[in-house]
Amino acid sequence: MTSQSTTLRTPKVSRRKVLAGGAALGTGLALGFHVPALAKAPEGFRPMAKAAGTEVNAWVVVGTDETVTIRIARTEMGQGTLTGLAQLVAEELNCDWKKVRTEYPTPGQNLARKRVWHDFSTGGSRGIRGSQDYVRKGGAMAREMLIQAAATQWKVPVAECKAVGGAVVHEASKRKLTYGKLAVAASKLEPPKDVKLKDPKDWTIAGKPLKRLDTTDKLTGKQLYGVDIKLPGMLNAAIKDAPVIGTPVKSYDESKVLSMPGVKKVVKVNATTVAVVAETWWQAKKALDALPVVYEDTPNAKVTSADIAARLREGLDAKEAFVGNKNGDALAAIAGAAKKVEAIYATPFLHHACMEPMNATALVTANKCEVWSPTQNGEGSLAAASEASGLPLDKCEVYKMPPGGGFGRRGRQDYVTQAVTIAKQMPGTPIKLIWSREEDMMHGYNRPITQCKLTAGLDAQGNLVGFHARISGPSIVAYQNPSVLQGGGDIRMFQGFWADPGEAQIGYTIPNLLVEHAQRATHVPVGPWRGVNTNQNAVYLECFMDEVAKAAGKDPLAFRRALMGNHPKHLGVLNAVAEKAGWGKPLPAGVHRGIAQHMGYGSYSAAVAEVSVDNRGRVKVHRMVLGVDCGVAVNPDQIAAQVEGSVALGLGAAMYQELTVKDGKVVETNFDTYEIMRLAAFPRVETVVVQSGGFWGGVGEPTICVAAPSVLNAIHAAIGRPVRSLPLKNVDLRSA
Repeated sequence: MTSQSTTLRTPKVSRRKVLAGGAALGTGLALGFHVPALAKAPEGFRPMAKAAGTEVNAWVVVGTDETVTIRIARTEMGQGTLTGLAQLVAEELNCDWKKVRTEYPTPGQNLARKRVWHDFSTGGSRGIRGSQDYVRKGGAMAREMLIQAAATQWKVPVAECKAVGGAVVHEASKRKLTYGKLAVAASKLEPPKDVKLKDPKDWTIAGKPLKRLDTTDKLTGKQLYGVDIKLPGMLNAAIKDAPVIGTPVKSYDESKVLSMPGVKKVVKVNATTVAVVAETWWQAKKALDALPVVYEDTPNAKVTSADIAARLREGLDAKEAFVGNKNGDALAAIAGAAKKVEAIYATPFLHHACMEPMNATALVTANKCEVWSPTQNGEGSLAAASEASGLPLDKCEVYKMPPGGGFGRRGRQDYVTQAVTIAKQMPGTPIKLIWSREEDMMHGYNRPITQCKLTAGLDAQGNLVGFHARISGPSIVAYQNPSVLQGGGDIRMFQGFWADPGEAQIGYTIPNLLVEHAQRATHVPVGPWRGVNTNQNAVYLECFMDEVAKAAGKDPLAFRRALMGNHPKHLGVLNAVAEKAGWGKPLPAGVHRGIAQHMGYGSYSAAVAEVSVDNRGRVKVHRMVLGVDCGVAVNPDQIAAQVEGSVALGLGAAMYQELTVKDGKVVETNFDTYEIMRLAAFPRVETVVVQSGGFWGGVGEPTICVAAPSVLNAIHAAIGRPVRSLPLKNVDLRSA
């Protein structure tokens, strides 16, 4: 490890089908490019990708006032990607950070320019790590073009010139030209075919804890979200999908609501969904509530959470399962072990619970489809708009709005498809579709419900000789994109259990190991939830490791360390948090520690939690120390903020959250029954950023997975027995 930093922050509160192909960055220069202004601009909304100034290349626009606009293709949804990517471009550009601003290019223009901005999808903690190389090259190319323009004007060798703070200087003559005076000449040059990127140790903008570029607008309310869109002549739509998911509409009587105030139209959206269009959203919602809708009969109407749990429990011992990781003969080693440890864990469906519910605004005419959408995937939204409108891609455009929370949910395009489908039936009229909170809760793409049976074998000295884990539950890939299953199985179900290094490798060397998945689908849709499968798998692996350590009579940290000799980066983060937390040192009476480590999204994470449980079984998390090694840290302060957000999301899920099913319907439909983490329950959080360097890992998702198991292990230490099911609100934690 080259460096390590620790950040202690006070939590802050603020408001509020991917397209194929690609183009080399070297083709990014397109002279005279600009994105036309919208024909009907939303009130208060200035379309992005319309920076005033000269485009040096696709990434950099320089104004005559020396403002540098950096174009960002990835979605900013609170994780700091916008600022981090801007830092990387600005670092290579050698510009003045105080004069940097950002804008989103549109996916339509990206397609028209042979995907010069590459991928518009934001997920899997890939916003920075998946694009850092080509965005840095974009900044470096623009810098070299500006230097060449100055050298040409001065008639001196390029080697005698350098870029510093938004200007090019000729060191021998002390002449200086700002980027604003060079941009036009630079834009006419051929981009260099190759550029050398800076070593992170030489960074002066990237790698620094700079303030986020979007904070002020969010704090002042200037930031516009999808629900804020207003267009001339716009109508509003409310939508109702079948309460029992997947049930077709049999009939509805629109005559009962057409005379209600403001109502304009009742629309059949798809086989299971109807919508009402009205002058205001509330009028549409009230009419929709009054609309008599009859649904077909379906066996799903009898499904309960108990039925789903029984189906998953059957998968734990089924003969058939997909093998995700195997070495040696785990079953034989366990059978012959001196001591056997066995446990069954369970985690529930989880909803994304974005503060801003799903929404999109669409305007469809005979030859154009425009969509304003808070989306995690602009190109996916563009494809959905094209398919729903029946217009070719080049006749469609998506204006990406900052989302009020994403967490994986806004990678799906169902709300875009619905908005366009409704607008197509009212051509020339902008339609803003907003889901109600209840609709949002009942028709999400939830984190899969799973169970896991774990068995371990110990020899006479307490050494782990065999380990078997069988996960049972629905697969996201099988539900959303079954064509990419590998041998009928979903390798993503094993995140954190993988044998291969680099992304989500298990951090222990176990001589006999078997990890399997029994696919057990449900009628409740599943999808990525921030952290996806690392969250459940970390609970299963790390909580069971504590059980095995206890059975071996060993300290949980020492037991783990003995298995991690071949995994130095996993071990490095674990040691860093243990040291920072003071593992082994005395604690106040009644307070206990728990520890956990895991890998996901190319980064290594660990956590220590300090927890007390009173005689009524009430849990208080006093302090958490979390560590992350993402290789290269672009903005340490943003990393600390993401860790704090991970604690809020991870602990909220562990303590309170679940979606249950009764009569085929989701029971929890609002925040009165789906509780989120409150500040009063939030612990003191300390972040250790371990920068081992040499790789680029994610930040937005990795540390969520260690929040819950570290707390559960501390509870285990406090009450003397493991907690094997979540959320904690359902578990009696009173001491025996």
